[in-house]
Amino acid sequence: MGVDRPLLRRAGAVLTALSAIAATVVAGPARAIAPGGPCALPRTQAHHSEGLDSWNPAYPRPDGRLDALMVFLAFPDSRPVTTPGQLVADHFPATSRFFERASYGRFSVRPHPLNRWFRMPRPSTAYHIQRDWDGELRSAYLRDAIAAVRGRVDFSDYGLVYLVADPDAPGVDSDATKVVNLDRPLRVDGTELRRVVTVFEHHPPDRNVLAHETGHVLDLPDLYHRPTEGKGDWDTHVGDWDLMGSQFGLAADPFAWHKWKLGWISRRQVACVTGRGESEHGIEPLEAPMRPGSDERTRLVVVRTGLTSALAMEARTASGNDTTTCAEGVLVYRVRSDTPSGAGPIQVLNGHPGSRACPGQAVYPPLADAPLGVGESLSSGMDGVRVTVTGHTPGGAWTVRVSRD
Repeated sequence: MGVDRPLLRRAGAVLTALSAIAATVVAGPARAIAPGGPCALPRTQAHHSEGLDSWNPAYPRPDGRLDALMVFLAFPDSRPVTTPGQLVADHFPATSRFFERASYGRFSVRPHPLNRWFRMPRPSTAYHIQRDWDGELRSAYLRDAIAAVRGRVDFSDYGLVYLVADPDAPGVDSDATKVVNLDRPLRVDGTELRRVVTVFEHHPPDRNVLAHETGHVLDLPDLYHRPTEGKGDWDTHVGDWDLMGSQFGLAADPFAWHKWKLGWISRRQVACVTGRGESEHGIEPLEAPMRPGSDERTRLVVVRTGLTSALAMEARTASGNDTTTCAEGVLVYRVRSDTPSGAGPIQVLNGHPGSRACPGQAVYPPLADAPLGVGESLSSGMDGVRVTVTGHTPGGAWTVRVSRD
């Protein structure tokens, strides 16, 4: 679950968007400021910004099928004991099915493995592979990997490249798996490679690891907290919720905010609260299948709280990508579009502070039972918002009352 390198953002467009939002929020009643409406936070210069008023064209849109090339790399200091076929099976079809469920059938990753080992010119230990990888050594690794396969494949046929290292080579560190975004694309036989996923997983690998890294390819941020000097807990921001927080999470389905950002739920399925007072909303479970072209039931309730901040509510149940979830109910979280990847752009609000749930299974038991049940409330004083779950219908929808000072 590596932090990938930032790409440049266009400052002028961001400042224009921020100015427009300021005029809307301060000058009078909220009105649509972008195709996503008044609750669509602006995309900022923050790396993997949670803003969704526009799409960052540097990333592929997750619509339809993404064809991904898989290249398998061996080293002079190790003879592989696993086969490329075994490594493909470690990640597929699980990764494809994850995205098919998450996107309601709108997006999938189709792997194209080159079912043989390609020999790297240097021993695995020569690259000093690790999580915080030296830039020059990482570049050397990428150059050698591309050179090893050059002339054997047409890169223009693929939207993504997975470089899969021999998991048993002595210099391979499984903590180094990450997306590498390139400020200067690599040109290979007339094709520009803007990003690759370097895979250094064990066999078998971490659960959902390739889905997590592919999420970065779709401009999703890391949601975990990286402790200073490696001391502390990694999962204090979102716990088990959303695989961008932890690939081991019990409730790995992407937040509804991310599904909105990626275009998997539409503006019509987002209830936007901009005024004061009380409002009631029915929320369809996030994991429930969607009827293509006809399902306009609310999947996300958003309270706009500032120029770059919002409070979000969604219903989570034990189905789809969340079959192993520790708790069901209405999940409440805060979103900031000016906070970069890895710094807490999303923070789950705990509906049951002081409790711990599913110890030994949850990656972060204090947030494993964060959702609210019927009759329960949560107040966010800094946002001036109170959320109360008032019911759960036989059809599966949850009803909430939002009170705003």
